[in-house]
Amino acid sequence: MVSAELVSIEEKRDSRGRKIAGDARRDAVLAAYDRCGVTQREFARSEGVNYHTLVEWLTRRRRERTPAATRPVRFAELRMPANAAGLEVCLAGGVIVRGHDAAQVAALVKALR
Repeated sequence: MVSAELVSIEEKRDSRGRKIAGDARRDAVLAAYDRCGVTQREFARSEGVNYHTLVEWLTRRRRERTPAATRPVRFAELRMPANAAGLEVCLAGGVIVRGHDAAQVAALVKALR
C-alpha cells in the first residue's frame, strides 16, 4: 500500500512572503501582454501581477532579445600618460589587475576575459 500526503498547495514564496512565479507563468503573462492593447499598469492589475514585476520581466526579455552589437559600450580604450605611477583595472567579479606597464596590464586583462 502506498500512502501520500499533500503538504501544501500554496504557490512558492520568497523570504519576504512574495509569490514566486515560475517560468511558465511568466511566459504566459508576457505572451498575453503581447496580444493586449492596454497599458502595462492596467494589464498588470487585470492579471494579478505586480506592476513593477511586469516591467522587470519586459525589460529582461527586451535585454535578452537585443543583439550584443547594439548594446551600449561598457568599456573603452584609454591612453595613459607615459609617466603614470601605476595602473589598476577592476574587472567584473572583483578581480583587480595592477601594474606599471600599460601593455602588460592590457594583455593580462585580455587573457582573463
